[in-house]
Formats: sequence, C-alpha cells, structure tokens
Amino acid sequence: MFLSVFEMFKVGIGPSSSHTMGPMVAAARFLDMMRASPFEFAGVKATLHGSLAFTGVGHATDRATILGLAGFLPDTYDNDKADAVLTTMRETNTLSPADLPTLNFNPKTDLIFDYDTQLDGHANGMILMATDKQGDVTLSQVFYSIGGGFVMTEQELAAGKATDEGAPVPFPFKSAAEMLKMSNASSKTIAAMKRSNEEARGGSANLKKGSARLWQVMNDCINRGLETDGILPGGLNVKRRAKGIHDALLAERGMNQQAPHTINDWMSVYAMAVNEENAAGGQVVTAPTNGAAGVLPATLRYYLDHVPGASESHIEDFLLTAAAIGGLVKYNASISGAEAGCQAEVGSAAAMSAAALCAIMGGSPEQVENAAEIALEHHLGMTCDPVKGLVQVPCIERNGLGAIKAVSAASLALRGDGTHLVPLDACIETMRQTGEDMSTKYKETSLGGLAVNVPNC
Repeated sequence: MFLSVFEMFKVGIGPSSSHTMGPMVAAARFLDMMRASPFEFAGVKATLHGSLAFTGVGHATDRATILGLAGFLPDTYDNDKADAVLTTMRETNTLSPADLPTLNFNPKTDLIFDYDTQLDGHANGMILMATDKQGDVTLSQVFYSIGGGFVMTEQELAAGKATDEGAPVPFPFKSAAEMLKMSNASSKTIAAMKRSNEEARGGSANLKKGSARLWQVMNDCINRGLETDGILPGGLNVKRRAKGIHDALLAERGMNQQAPHTINDWMSVYAMAVNEENAAGGQVVTAPTNGAAGVLPATLRYYLDHVPGASESHIEDFLLTAAAIGGLVKYNASISGAEAGCQAEVGSAAAMSAAALCAIMGGSPEQVENAAEIALEHHLGMTCDPVKGLVQVPCIERNGLGAIKAVSAASLALRGDGTHLVPLDACIETMRQTGEDMSTKYKETSLGGLAVNVPNC
C-alpha cells in the first residue's frame, strides 16, 4: 500500500476538504470526461446527496461544485477570478470551462440538494450530468468525496482498496505491525522508509521541493490567522479569537512566574489560527482534512518555536512520519467525518502529529507507534456535529485541543520504552467499528449533538 505524502497533504481551500475541495475536484474530473467524450454538450447539472446535501450550504459545496464545473481546482484557486466567474454565471446562467463549448447552467434548477436519496457508496455522494441541446442527459457520473479531498467515481469505489498503481515501493506496509517489522529488519526509521517509498515514485528533488511548499503554506496560514480579526462568515457571528489571544501571549512574554500551562495556549492559538482561516475559505493544507487542518501545523510550529534545540531540518521527517500514520488510518479505517465522525478527522490528525513529534524528538519506531495510539485512543467516539453545518463550532477549538493531546501523547510515549497494551492497529480498527456503529446524526449531517442544541439563527 502506498499513499504519497502529497496525497495526504494537499494544498486547497476552506472550509472543507470533503465538502468543498472534493466536489470541486470531482467537477473538474467530470469536465475531463466531457472533453474525452464524442458527444456534443450544451449544459451541465449536479445533484448533491447525503452529507453533501445536509451541510452543503455551510460548507460552500454549491459554490465549489459550480467553480469546479467552470474549471477551477483547489491547488490553483484564485478567489478574485472565482468571484468574477460566479458573477458572470448569475448574469448569463452559463459556464465556460476551457476546451468545451459554453454550457447552460442555472443554479436554481441545475444544482439540486437531494436530502431524501442516500447514494449507496458513501455518505458524501454527488451525481454530475451533461446534457445535449434538447436538455437530455447524455453523460452522467456518480462521484464520492471520501474525505481529505480524495475523490472516487462509483466504479473506482466498487473496485475496493487495491487500486494503487505505479512503481513498486521498497516498504509497502499496510499495518502498524508491518511497519514496525520492516523498520526493525531494515534498521530504518519510519520517516526513512517513507522517504524511500516517496523517492521510488517521485524522486528526491520532488520530495524536497514539495515538502518545503507544504510547510510554507501551513505556516503562512498560521501567520494569516494570527494577524486577522473580525467575524467569520456563515451567519453564526463567530468572532475570530486567534489574533487577540496571540497578541496577549506576546505581551505576557518575559513576565515573571508565567503559568506553565500557558504553553497550551500557544499550541491552541496556532491551531485556531489555521481553522479560522479555513472557516473563512482561505488557503489551507489537508492534514488529513480541512476540518482537522490545524492540529499538525500547530504541533510543528510548537516544536519549532518552543522546543529547545529544534531544527527546521526535521520538517521533512515530521511530514513523512505523519503521512505514514495517516496512510494507515485511511487504508484501514477512515479520515472522513461523514463516514466515522470527528474521531476520523481530529483523532487521525492528533495521531499523525503525535507520531511525527515523537519521531523528530528522538523517539524509536516503537515509541512513535505508541504516540500515535495514545493520541487516537483518546479521540475514540468523537462525533462530528457542526453547528449550522459550518466548520466553526466546535471545530476551531477542537483543533486546539487536538494539538495539546498530540504533544501530550508524544511526551508520554517518549517517557516509555515503546511497549504498551493496545497496538495502534487495534485502535484504528476500533475507530473503524465505532464509526460504523455511530448514528448518522453524528457524522457531519448537523442532525444531532451541538448542531441541534445550540441556537444557530
């Protein structure tokens, strides 16, 4: 099994990897299908199902789908150009993607939120259709946004997990047990094995350049969040808090007898800065999702800014270790809130971050696996119940607490020798089972939990 660090960490836009980035990617893929088709097209339509319907407006799924059908992609998204395209679309009821004719598209009739029909493959389903001059559908494709910006067609999902294609990798571990066995046999760290896999597929120069860009985007996102205040969009009137907290922390620096627990505020504010940017539709990196995008950057920023002896030379190993753990979670369970609740998002992010921090602070592979298990275990059962379908409450603060748990888990693991009762594989399987048993009310539908107990109007 091979999942690249650049699949686990993708540059995109907020507020949701599965509800914003995924539909945009799916729509862009559909355009490619249209370009390859012998048919002549005159229009496009879309229907959103399951969680994409229930929380689609709050997650800007409608906007993302329209922009995807206009040819936009998350990695190269330009907000000013997007606004211009949307303005033209509203005036003309048309879209003009590259290398295709001008297409009829009326958002009032051609983009349907279907709250009644759940598609079989995944909670995040959508159907994209192309029509001829008579308005008849001549091309149709079901897509599923399976979390973290990953998108699969109905056929790809039915094919199962054995879809990895490409050059063989030297360390194709599919479980934590295999990962540790290969590490012991090769005397390589988890990061070193992951690096060998990445280089077998993309080369060392690509890895170095790509990793540097990922951290640059993550860190820039933190800094923007720390410098921006105001009210987040969406109607909940949630006030940005990261800037105010950060300003206060800076003012307190150097004060005598500063409370030791203040370090938790630093971890939280880094994470909150990212998730406030995400909620505002800014540029973020899936880690492994947008809703959980703050945990990992906050943990790495904490290391760089607050740990004595920290070095930027460890950033690549941090990302590689985190991606290795995230790949195991995704392959054997889920990173999708719509599939398994927030345990699959913030829980996975905390496990990835804890493992990565433990690794770059000198932890053995066994301690790294232990750190991931500790962090994930203490997120088991966490629901996804965003108020008003927005990635704001409880999501923003939850990332802060996820970062604190990640650092604590890494620290606990480093205090031990790597031996522990619950293997990471067992914890991942428990998370998968818990997600299957969890009511759909608590899986990113905003039909239960805080979403129905907090006034949102």
